[in-house]
Amino acid sequence: MTGASSIVQALAPDVMIIALGMLLGRVFESNLWPALDKLCFYVFFPALMFTAAAARPIGIEDIASIGVAVWVLMGLGLVLALPLRRLGPVSFLDFAGVWQTAWRFNAGLAFVVAQALPPEAAALMAVAIGLAVPLANVLAVGALAHGAGQTVVPVFKSIVINPFFLASSAGLLVGTTGHTLPYTAELALERLADVAIPAALLSIGASLSLRVLSGLDGLTGGVHLIKLVLLPVCAFGLAKVMELSETQTPVIVLFGALPTAAAAQTLAARFGADQSAPAAIIAQSTGLACMTLPVWIALVV
Repeated sequence: MTGASSIVQALAPDVMIIALGMLLGRVFESNLWPALDKLCFYVFFPALMFTAAAARPIGIEDIASIGVAVWVLMGLGLVLALPLRRLGPVSFLDFAGVWQTAWRFNAGLAFVVAQALPPEAAALMAVAIGLAVPLANVLAVGALAHGAGQTVVPVFKSIVINPFFLASSAGLLVGTTGHTLPYTAELALERLADVAIPAALLSIGASLSLRVLSGLDGLTGGVHLIKLVLLPVCAFGLAKVMELSETQTPVIVLFGALPTAAAAQTLAARFGADQSAPAAIIAQSTGLACMTLPVWIALVV
């Protein structure tokens, strides 16, 4: 009972901020939230990823194990969701817009759940996100480009300069070499990083609506089952097979339990796919994850 109550107590502030976001979402103009999301994507979360990865030395063995585990989990998401093709739209391009949501993940929420983990595990979450972002985007771009009959080169260039990828890579470089930044620069990054999670929680709250859950069907329900239930279960099995440590296992399980990425809708639009289905899945996935993530946190913490 003590463990359960401590988890509830730890999550309560985040729930309160999400609730505040729901309230503010009805008060402020809707164009505020995309601007806040951009700040999170380009400034706040890169600062958080860098500081988390650079805060303590991370062994090459940890990096390799975490990398393989997150890549396998995303591959499983891709494979498990492929049979949903028969429930999806006729156009492969439109299906690809939905399909990508089965393996992509909400990187911002990853750092929210990482707060429930010890500091060394939270640093590994930054590694997991940094290593997963390129592959998640490559798979999504490949599927959408195939459906649209387009070249993928321009989009792959944007993957290479993805702020999350660059920040985590730089953080790993600093962390593994033992170098440190000048104190003033380090303090500035820490202050930017402190803004990331509250800002993301407010934005999540502003986007939540109980009405979106009424739109669940076989296709969207299948995606949520894979993303929020099957992948974290697979993560437990993968941790056993790979003999991951007690520090690594919670990171992989919670990574597998993350809701889908909010950017999935934007990428679908870039290739001309239907945006309505990914948009609904993103909203549903975020709302459902507010109920499923506490369960997975309780199981691994």
